[in-house]
Amino acid sequence: MPARAPARQLLLEAAARLFYAQGVGATGIDTITTEAGVAKKSLYNNFASKAELVAAYLEARHEEWLDLYRARVAIAANPGERVLAVFDAYLDHANFSYEHGFRGCGLLNAAAELPVGHPGRLAVRQHKEEVEHLLATHLADLLAGLPGAAASPDAAERAAGLAQHLSFLLEGAMARAGLEGDDANLREAKRIAQRMLAGL
Repeated sequence: MPARAPARQLLLEAAARLFYAQGVGATGIDTITTEAGVAKKSLYNNFASKAELVAAYLEARHEEWLDLYRARVAIAANPGERVLAVFDAYLDHANFSYEHGFRGCGLLNAAAELPVGHPGRLAVRQHKEEVEHLLATHLADLLAGLPGAAASPDAAERAAGLAQHLSFLLEGAMARAGLEGDDANLREAKRIAQRMLAGL
């Protein structure tokens, strides 16, 4: 018989399922401990408060997305494919087997429930900024390989502007995908990105 997972892992996994399906505010501690199959005392032995559990959930979601991205970028053959790997990671996220269906970006969903100034909102903002930074890095590499790139002193600024444009495209597509419950808008966003890259 396999060993039972530690209570912290069970609680995080249960919280992830419930926060994504029902929302952070609508999910109480009792529901989480029941879903995890642990005593309420176990929750407070591992997390000082629900807010701390929410913070751990947001960090886990961030790492989950990074794992998807790393798997995609590892097989990308060139900077253009590395830009598109970011889109593919979003597509992979959309196509997880969600128990109650796809609801969009779990990080943005959680941030929408948190008040201004809440540390969780800052964590989500930092995640989104990291995604944009990844795009900018790959775009800078792509632009550096274009003819005449050596004579272009504003390449970094151009890469940053394009990265912002693509990150807005991604976030808008993710919001629409979450509303519609499928990946169609993300696939279209990737096609738009491919056309943009081809026109550089």
